[in-house]
Amino acid sequence: QVQLVESGGGLVQPGGSLRLSCAASGIIFRLFTMGWYRQAPGKQRELVATIYTGGSTSYADSVKGRFTISRDNAKNTVYLQMNNLKPEDTAVYYCKADRGSWAYWGQGTQVTVSS
Repeated sequence: QVQLVESGGGLVQPGGSLRLSCAASGIIFRLFTMGWYRQAPGKQRELVATIYTGGSTSYADSVKGRFTISRDNAKNTVYLQMNNLKPEDTAVYYCKADRGSWAYWGQGTQVTVSS
């Protein structure tokens, strides 16, 4: 049974930082491309950051320079370090594991940026 479990969300003031974690089980983690997505109320889910099996990364323009995605294959975990958070970063954040026709989602973690 595949499970992706996100953690680390919460309430933070503008300019603050959070680190999200996504722990995977039931998959050969190192073979999967991992991504972080987010969905704000009334908006479509959007891709935030991706880390590929070789370690290369890509980011949405809106988070470049502020967010960093990383992975620890020994711990089957992907991270999203979020710095200089803005109110518009408020959303439910989801991790996703992709490999060919296989795709798995976590349950999401809420991030709220507000003073």
